[in-house]
Amino acid sequence: METINKTVEAKLARRKARGTSLFDRHLMRIAAKQAVVMLKPWVMARNPVMFVTEVGAIMTTLVLFLDLFGQSGSIGYTLSVTFILWLTVLFANFAEALAEARGKAQANTLKQTRSRTMARRVSGDAIEEISSDELRKGDVVLVSAGETIPSDGEVTEGAASVDESAITGESAPVVREAGGDRSGVTGGTRVLSDQIKIRITAGAGESFLDRMIALVEGAVRQKTPNELALTVTLAGLTLAFLMVTGALWPIGRYFGVDLPIPTLIALLVCLIPTTIGALLAAIGLAGMDRALSANVLAKSGKAVELAGDIDTLLLDKTGTITMGDRQATEYHPLQGVTKEQIAEAAMCASFGDRTPEGKSIVALGEDILGDKAPLENRDSTIIEFSAQTRLSGLDLPDGRSYRKGTTDAIQAYVREQGGSLPENLPQLVDQVARQGKTPIVVAEAKSILGVIALSDVLKPAIRDRFDRLRAMGLRVVMVTGDNPLTAAAIAREAGVDDYIAEAKPEDKLEYIRREQRAGRLIAMMGDGTNDAPALAQADIGIAMNSGTQAAKEAGNMVDLDSDPTKLIEVIEIGKQLLMTRGSLTTFSIANDVAKYFAIIPAMFMLAIPQLAALNIMGLATPQSAILSALIFNAIIIPLLIPIAIKGVKYRPMGAGSILRRNLFVYGLGGVITPFVGIKLIDMALSITGIL
Repeated sequence: METINKTVEAKLARRKARGTSLFDRHLMRIAAKQAVVMLKPWVMARNPVMFVTEVGAIMTTLVLFLDLFGQSGSIGYTLSVTFILWLTVLFANFAEALAEARGKAQANTLKQTRSRTMARRVSGDAIEEISSDELRKGDVVLVSAGETIPSDGEVTEGAASVDESAITGESAPVVREAGGDRSGVTGGTRVLSDQIKIRITAGAGESFLDRMIALVEGAVRQKTPNELALTVTLAGLTLAFLMVTGALWPIGRYFGVDLPIPTLIALLVCLIPTTIGALLAAIGLAGMDRALSANVLAKSGKAVELAGDIDTLLLDKTGTITMGDRQATEYHPLQGVTKEQIAEAAMCASFGDRTPEGKSIVALGEDILGDKAPLENRDSTIIEFSAQTRLSGLDLPDGRSYRKGTTDAIQAYVREQGGSLPENLPQLVDQVARQGKTPIVVAEAKSILGVIALSDVLKPAIRDRFDRLRAMGLRVVMVTGDNPLTAAAIAREAGVDDYIAEAKPEDKLEYIRREQRAGRLIAMMGDGTNDAPALAQADIGIAMNSGTQAAKEAGNMVDLDSDPTKLIEVIEIGKQLLMTRGSLTTFSIANDVAKYFAIIPAMFMLAIPQLAALNIMGLATPQSAILSALIFNAIIIPLLIPIAIKGVKYRPMGAGSILRRNLFVYGLGGVITPFVGIKLIDMALSITGIL
């Protein structure tokens, strides 16, 4: 009962964390304290733009102390500049700290699911009860109904219903069983029924729950190539404006204009891209936070961002485009073969096939044969189904043998046995395939008996999802082991751009490599060991948490919900991250251009009266112009924090449409907003008589 309560509490805490508002008071307090802690120079040095701003704040602080001790200067003006500069730095730190605080809030709720549990380790015939912390890779544990799975692993024996709500937030239980592609289990989840044996696959601190906690706490976050490139660009702009600002002092001396150090520093801070520099880290952290909120564990921040640049999606048909479990619906015997004969042969050949399709073939045979249905013989040799051979079978002690599998695999097998191929087999296979069903050929010894029809059902609204992807400029390719006719029928119905029929693991791998050689970025989703090579090769490899350990290790993302359509959501999260960064970068640069034309004329119009014509905003004095721009520069950062953390609203559209939208909304807005904001602040300063 205690375990159940802990699971429920963790589930409720997780959902509460997801529903936490952006400016939750508790998170605000944490972020405010962290913003002050982050003022350390070696911490600020990670962000060149804000580091320059902090150095400028330190310099104006020193000038303020000199003014206080009787040196010439305007104490009120210097105090105002100093205060606003420190406020700018703190607002920038606050944006990043708030994004980190939201992630850590999730981490705290996740830690509740990692409480110490007991495990029953199996050693030969003996079972010993130990702490879950003592488990090592390779250990085998026994977990019964009502018990918590102690660590990540793979089911090696049995099948059970598992409650994964503590990890995924979903209340519906899932089935985990030995064999096949749904054998993976996660520590912290709970077995609801039956009993299973699990081989532990994660050592101390290596479980997916541990990686999730490390991820949201920022321990393994790395800057992506795009983020690094933008950081270098911002550093270059900062250096350029630093040189320009430095040149203004001798120019001012030449025209008889006194430019004190606080004014030059304030001008520099207004012109360098402080807005995007302050929000850049928060945007990246928020992107990974959104991925985790969607129950997707990214092994690095690069994987989340790269998802936004994907050109081609490689999707398995079964379980992704279709409902997942194809069901045997009909036997089609060849001429001279009875339905009972093919049913018996199909059942025998499927005893070694632990997939849902294999089980449905056995179930259909039992319905047809009733009490005459064959039983699995312990002395028989089972030929298990594999993605490489694409067939399964049974060899009986009396010499009889049965096989079932794809058309080409069974044809090759019959030829090896010295048998001949029926002339009407291709027509029967085509007939089944044209109906959009998957034909599975059945053989006894060296004779082909007929075809099994497996039916697929498309997932609801899957065609609409593919239309959304195409609107984003992505290409969707279906991968299936079906023959070309069946694949073509499903492809037409689903509305994919292309398909790969009768695909083997090496076919998927070669297709990905060919697309990458053409300069395209590929995303792949899979759950089986046979998907591991393609997951490792793809630019984005998403493994399902219910899949095999090999698949989860090969991918750079893991979908904890094991929802094959999650790939679409991951793409949207990646694109939203890129759109947010691009939008705020456009706004920031437009801001700087506008502030440049607003401030420079006001600064020099006393010495050069001709520049008064460029003072289109009619700013009162040079000091008022500088201080107004500086105040606007500081307050725009917290105003943009909600956009940085929540992200720009995503709309599926092409790159050209996104660029035009950014230029119109954020480019034009970035030009207009400073003019309006600076003028309003200047009027307020004039009315109040501060300057």
